[in-house]
Amino acid sequence: MERIYIIEDDENIRNLLKIALEGFGYDPEGFETAEEGLARMKEEKPDLAIFDWMLPGMDGIEAIKQVRLSEGLKDIPIMLLTAKEKELDKVVGLDCGADDYMVKPFGVLELSARIRSLLRRTRREEERDVLSYQGISVNRKTREVMSSGRVSELTLKEFELLVYLLENQSRVVTRDELLNRIWGYEYDGETRTLDMHIRTLRQKLGEEGGSCIKTVRGVGYRMIKAEA
Repeated sequence: MERIYIIEDDENIRNLLKIALEGFGYDPEGFETAEEGLARMKEEKPDLAIFDWMLPGMDGIEAIKQVRLSEGLKDIPIMLLTAKEKELDKVVGLDCGADDYMVKPFGVLELSARIRSLLRRTRREEERDVLSYQGISVNRKTREVMSSGRVSELTLKEFELLVYLLENQSRVVTRDELLNRIWGYEYDGETRTLDMHIRTLRQKLGEEGGSCIKTVRGVGYRMIKAEA
């Protein structure tokens, strides 16, 4: 169930939004000020946030700018919901970092459709950041690696090796290609460096994950199904 934060100082509108979003299957939480909403975001990141523009204290525009500058929060999809309806207002709202802009009074069905669209877009972006194969999952954005349900702590080169193998899992990747890609075209060191990194990568992925990296003798490596 997606969690949605509503930062709106009008209690009636805030309650209307909460009731409507609950009816559409979301888990909404309301806040009267931007400061309260931002503090809550740092405790628990929402799946989406709805900001009013005119708020007591910090306004919605400044709050959105702060979200976009906050590591770990800057990718939250944001809807700006406001009575400001001039074209210039919309430009300012979108330029400050809002992903969508709706004018009050609003239709609940349209709001729900726009929220679904924002969440779909976010999921597609997240899917592009994640590579997976046979129980191995790599998040390129957070650099988190999971293998058989546990976290694998990789060095930078091990991580880059695994990502490149996963990106090219349908074919054999040659040793020269890996050396050039991971260590650079000017690399003239020992080719055993690659073997050592592959060996430690297999160990860190565990028995099942490590067995997915197959040595193709005389050529290079490729990803295969884990051995039963």
